[in-house]
Amino acid sequence: MKNYIATLITFFFMILNASLVFAQKSEIEMMKGMGGQGCLMCGAIGWGGMVLGTVLLLSISVALIILPIFLIRRRRVRNRSGDLLQKNYLKNLVSLFVIFLSTSALAQMEHSSQPHSQSSQKDKSEMKMKKYSYPMMASDCTEMEVFDPTMSMCMPFPMEGMPMKMLMLTGNVFVVGSTSEGPRGRKQVASPNMFMIDVGQTLGDRHYVNLDFMCTAERWTFPENGYPELLQIGETDAKGRPYLDGQHPHSSPIMGLTLSDTIRLGNGKNYLKIFIAPRGAATDGPIAFMHRPTGITNPDAPLGHHIGQDVGHISSTVLGGSLALSATRLQFSVFNGTEPEPTKVDLPIRTPNSAAFRVIQDFTPKVMGMASVAYVKDPEGEGIEATGENKPSKQWRLSASAYSQHEIHPSWTLYNSLIYGYITDYEHASALSSVVQEFWLKGNYSRVWSRIEFVQRTARQLEITSALEQDAPKWVTALTLGYTYALVKIDEDEFGVGGSITKDFLPGEFTGAYGGDPWAAKIFVQFRGMGMWHL
Repeated sequence: MKNYIATLITFFFMILNASLVFAQKSEIEMMKGMGGQGCLMCGAIGWGGMVLGTVLLLSISVALIILPIFLIRRRRVRNRSGDLLQKNYLKNLVSLFVIFLSTSALAQMEHSSQPHSQSSQKDKSEMKMKKYSYPMMASDCTEMEVFDPTMSMCMPFPMEGMPMKMLMLTGNVFVVGSTSEGPRGRKQVASPNMFMIDVGQTLGDRHYVNLDFMCTAERWTFPENGYPELLQIGETDAKGRPYLDGQHPHSSPIMGLTLSDTIRLGNGKNYLKIFIAPRGAATDGPIAFMHRPTGITNPDAPLGHHIGQDVGHISSTVLGGSLALSATRLQFSVFNGTEPEPTKVDLPIRTPNSAAFRVIQDFTPKVMGMASVAYVKDPEGEGIEATGENKPSKQWRLSASAYSQHEIHPSWTLYNSLIYGYITDYEHASALSSVVQEFWLKGNYSRVWSRIEFVQRTARQLEITSALEQDAPKWVTALTLGYTYALVKIDEDEFGVGGSITKDFLPGEFTGAYGGDPWAAKIFVQFRGMGMWHL
């Protein structure tokens, strides 16, 4: 049975690859017959093969999630056998991705050896370094770049006759002193931080292969009970205690490790991106708070982080694809639904058992919308007993979000984000919702920012034993206003100081545990920057 599955998936990959190669070779041969000039028929044949390839890619994704689950349930494998199946299954996935990538690259090398039309001979002076800021919007990208909304970055795009090798470094580090009032308030120092390294190069005229490594040291820079943040919940510490009124550290040191191949479709900027990651972002939720423009200057994670918003930005064993057609992107992924254990230094490889779909629409270069749905199995890692009597939990996560950028003055730009999240079967609650609105008013040196949150919490989640209804969702509100000043600024790299105040508003059942509606304040220093080099 295992060999059958591996053979079947291999067959699908071969057809997908063959369809892309056929589309590219058909275009080459017909263009050669027309003296290197483009033709409508060339594009039609190319698009036919590419659409077939896309349909097959989605078929593969469905097969990858359904077949292993069926096999495990069918045979009711015990832990030892399940581990062996899991290892072989993931080994086959990695091997198949490499086969797909290498054979496509060979086809593209043949393509690149063909004489290019005069229209493709671009001035390579366009490759010179330009000044980059982080985060970005689609309007910041050049003709040789495409916008990656999940990272808020402009990524290199393969162009005919324009080989590229790129290195990108991104970092954002805070050192924060916090204080908050009430019986649950505390005074502590913590350092939220994130670093990202991207290395990539073109293969032929249509492929850009990129390795993204995202890391953090939060496991060692957060207090044992988490980064201080009233009303925050999610995950457990090293002793198995839930983080309460504190943000958990993110998986350290490896937050993400993703290998991707961006494949240019036709002669425009449409593309198919496929990716595989032992740990990476599922196609689930809005732009993660640490990447979106309105979250870049705020050291706090949103209270709705685990309530249908961006919890999927660190997922295990992710395999997916993104199809960009003009202003629309369709994204699909399979992944393992068990959330990472933030206090462990590990990189587990598990069988994908969950799936997510997301659509992204660019209404203008400065206005973008997203919507996603995800089916998540066994998020807390309960597993299945050998008898099959205890089955893991299942969740649905839904999100919708909108982002905009407005130049209100030559030296002032306003960024805005509006996000809705929804999750089912979360910590004894049948369903919970969250809403967050953020803005970031960016000046040359001054930055004013805000976050307004409405989030549902239960008394059980907040460990309020005096409440009669332990699992009834109640709305809590948090209003945050912050300011950052860039003391030192070199291009877009900057060192700044700032602070924020937060006012929480709680339902009557919760006020006793928090001493009313508490205030919190933070002061911090921040270093952030980005560099991009052509190698």
